[in-house]
Amino acid sequence: MFLSFLCCAQKPEFTSYSPEDFEKLLKNNADIQLVDVRRPEEFEAGHIAKAILINVQEADFINKARSLLDKTKPVAVYCRSGKRSKDAAGQLTKAGFTVYDLDTGYLGWMEFINAKE
Repeated sequence: MFLSFLCCAQKPEFTSYSPEDFEKLLKNNADIQLVDVRRPEEFEAGHIAKAILINVQEADFINKARSLLDKTKPVAVYCRSGKRSKDAAGQLTKAGFTVYDLDTGYLGWMEFINAKE
């Protein structure tokens, strides 16, 4: 019985994007809600333009997300390197949001942006 539960348990579905594809996603979706899920001090040190901060490590992450985000619009999330954003994406997907994740996080984003200049 335990094995049947494991085989049938569904993982929340969200899409992870490379920095290049994430940039296209942001440019092509005027309604997208961009969320930085890092700690406040990380956000203050630098973030993607137009991002709002909702720290995934806070106990009330989902409640804050529900109060600040519109479920009818897609959500794009990122963190420092891509680990916390996948956790956030999973939680948001379970809560009924359509979610896109920056696979490499802010570090990969900055490498991509700097390479373009």
